[in-house]
Amino acid sequence: MLYTMGDWFVKPGREDEFVAAWRDLAEWTALEIGPEARAMLLRDRNDPSRFTSFGPWDDEDRITAWRESEGFGTRIERIRPLIERFEPHTLDAIAGVGASLP
Repeated sequence: MLYTMGDWFVKPGREDEFVAAWRDLAEWTALEIGPEARAMLLRDRNDPSRFTSFGPWDDEDRITAWRESEGFGTRIERIRPLIERFEPHTLDAIAGVGASLP
């Protein structure tokens, strides 16, 4: 199992706009990928302009195709003016505890 994760550093005062734009990206991704697509956006309680998103993937080629797609690029361009920086990651699941974890 693979995960994509992003650390989003949003411009102060643009948090609500960012959440709406991220939700648009996530909903579009779900339509493109299918019902197995899942994504979560988390907000830092101590730094309300910092967000982390993540979601599971079963195939690295699907991640690459998603990131290179026109629809992804269009939605990321809508997000860019709202953020100071973005740090994307692709992670391998190594260990977990609980029924839904590897």
